[in-house]
Amino acid sequence: MGYFLFRRTTGFILTLFAVSVVVFVVMNVLPGDPALTILGLDATDDALAALREQLGLNEPLLSRYLSWIWDALHGDFGISQSFRVPVSELIGERLGMTVSLAVAGMVVTLIVALSLGIGAAASHRKAGDWGIMFLSQLGIAIPAFWLSMLLVLLFAVKLRWLPPGGFAGWSDPVEALRSLVLPTIALALVQSAVLARVTRSSALEMMRQDFIRTARASGLSRRRVLWRHVLPNALVPIVTIVGMQFAALVTGTIVIENVFYLPGLGRLIFQSIANRDLPTVQALVMLFATIVVIANFIVDLLYVAIDPRLKARS
Repeated sequence: MGYFLFRRTTGFILTLFAVSVVVFVVMNVLPGDPALTILGLDATDDALAALREQLGLNEPLLSRYLSWIWDALHGDFGISQSFRVPVSELIGERLGMTVSLAVAGMVVTLIVALSLGIGAAASHRKAGDWGIMFLSQLGIAIPAFWLSMLLVLLFAVKLRWLPPGGFAGWSDPVEALRSLVLPTIALALVQSAVLARVTRSSALEMMRQDFIRTARASGLSRRRVLWRHVLPNALVPIVTIVGMQFAALVTGTIVIENVFYLPGLGRLIFQSIANRDLPTVQALVMLFATIVVIANFIVDLLYVAIDPRLKARS
């Protein structure tokens, strides 16, 4: 077990290092002058030169990377060129919104997808199975931003049940939760469609195993067999998709937060890209990439917890 953890941890660290190099190089070779973006087209050459010196843009790329990564390891991501405050403060203020939305989306995804996937497997080649598979295929085909607009038109504009966007804060918990209902649904439905199909396929494969037939022959109810025996043994491919989906949910908040005008990291990165705020964009891209890598790392550990035989093959 110790060697397995060492290999996975080493791979995790090396992946993060490679991601940091790619993020920094790509963000710093993009066309455009951050100093010109900040000062405007009317800025003098002396003012632009002074600002480039202040921002460290005149230093060699390697020196800037080493300085950036050293500061980032100590929680210092620099000063936002747009908001004129530390980037770490911006992230701290908006992280809660993005995490709340992603976690809520993951919970809804698991509840909907596992129920539909097991239900489809239980009614294999019947109307229920065909109906669930049709809905899941429809969910995969619909873009999240288009689904978001449809939800707003139906539930906010026509029915007036929920707010169309914005977030008043947690001072009024009820209104805050109402503001997150539509974004959560928009974020979760597409992921639910994918996971439902994987759950169905994995459950059907497991239902063909001899020990499942034995459990059915011993008199256990179909429902008990499905939830107590089929699902736990079908978890390896499901966990794979869940790990990938949580990362997709976090990064998917970039679109959803902009559609619903939510003050999270997704909206912040959109604003920072528009303003060419390099310190903020670098920090946010690195944060999102880190979340993806961590999700994959956790999935690797869950594999061994679910099926210890996988450790010997790794």
